[in-house]
Amino acid sequence: MPMILDSPASSSTTSLLEKDEREERRRLHHEADIIIVGAGVVGCAAAVAFGRQGRSVILLERSLKEPDRIVGELLQPGGVEALERLGLADCLENIDAIPCYGYQVIYYNDPVEIPYPKDKAGKRPEGRSFHHGRFIQKLRAAAMKTPNVTVVESTVTDVVKNGWTGQILGVECTTKSAQDYYFGALTIISDGYASKFRKEYIPNAPEVRSKFWALELIDAELPAPRHGHVILSDGPPTLIYQIGTHETRILCDIPEKLPSASVANGGVKGHLRNVVLPSLPECTRPSFERAVEHGKFRSMPNSFLSPSTQKTPGMIILGDAMNMRHPLTGGGMTVAFKDVVLLRELLSPENVPALDETKAVLKQMQRFHWKRKHGSSVINILAMALYSLFAADDLNLKVLQLGCFKYFQRGGACIDEPVSLLAGIIVHPAVLVYHFFAVAMYGIWIKICQAPLLQKPLAALSGFAVIWTAICVIGPYLVSEIRW
Repeated sequence: MPMILDSPASSSTTSLLEKDEREERRRLHHEADIIIVGAGVVGCAAAVAFGRQGRSVILLERSLKEPDRIVGELLQPGGVEALERLGLADCLENIDAIPCYGYQVIYYNDPVEIPYPKDKAGKRPEGRSFHHGRFIQKLRAAAMKTPNVTVVESTVTDVVKNGWTGQILGVECTTKSAQDYYFGALTIISDGYASKFRKEYIPNAPEVRSKFWALELIDAELPAPRHGHVILSDGPPTLIYQIGTHETRILCDIPEKLPSASVANGGVKGHLRNVVLPSLPECTRPSFERAVEHGKFRSMPNSFLSPSTQKTPGMIILGDAMNMRHPLTGGGMTVAFKDVVLLRELLSPENVPALDETKAVLKQMQRFHWKRKHGSSVINILAMALYSLFAADDLNLKVLQLGCFKYFQRGGACIDEPVSLLAGIIVHPAVLVYHFFAVAMYGIWIKICQAPLLQKPLAALSGFAVIWTAICVIGPYLVSEIRW
């Protein structure tokens, strides 16, 4: 039998008889309003959101043991705010989470601090960084305590489909080698970046740009405590942030076929020693050297997957299974929680009384595709565009990279608005486009100023190539966000 963990009875608005019947249908007959596949960030949040609305929910997860991952460890202020709206802010407590007040970007050992800007009340918003597994376990505990939610440990192997209409009716599972089935009016798939269902139901395929190679530093000294650190040098970018009282995560971006990480140069370990180590702040190097010597390297692909309209009757795909961006900016969980907030509203009992009204659900999902862009487009575009600049591998991108750093040094709106975009506080794509091309123009101006007198006209003319490069960097991601 599957391990089933049922939540307490629902609110007083439902009779005891109805509560018992709904619980029995979930536990014995495996039927609910909503079946959710994957008890990660999205799945748990969705289970809580819909359970509190009175929907009957079954949440399925392959293993309820604490997960151990190297991403999903930084939640931006916009994500914290969305978590609060879902009533799950207490999931950030008692997990040794570290407040994050902004970033420090270090460009060839020259630092600039980029704090989150204060709000109208003069308060500076906070992000949080933490061990991913601890956070997930808190979310799962919240789901288990939520009325109308039953959590089941089981491996989903396939969906159950109506052969005539294509309607998804539920899922097929395997638990301890036994075949099982769960049925719902709506099935939500949130099985992560390696989704087994994406290929058949999502028209777009992920594009892997590079890998993050991760190490855990113990008692590392950082130049700006309680800030994320982005290190820019001759190699790809490095990201550092504290995830616990004694633990700090360092993520080193390594694209495929990077010469400094070739076998001849010592592989990944050679790249870390020869390229990453010299670029780090001096105070952080000892802990990094110890971690490299310890040799516990882990990797994660950095993927881009543009969002698409959900058109499968009876099924919704959410989270990394549906939309991904480079994790450099730590925006994934912010997008996830904002998606759940929006979906909770669109599929509320007031808007869709019965989830088996397929046409009504599909209509709301079409609205979801466009309305979610207020929370996701900026984060998706910024993550990919910023990565292109920070991983600059040609002269024009280097101009943009320098322009970006010098732009931050100007302070004021030149840092407040860009970091607010990154944090999920400002959600207007026009603001992003404005600052991106302002960075490009500023980079060209710097190039002209640095050129010898007789070469200034040539430097000015080369600015057209820089602008074209900027268009090529951001253009495809803008287009991907306005497609169906």
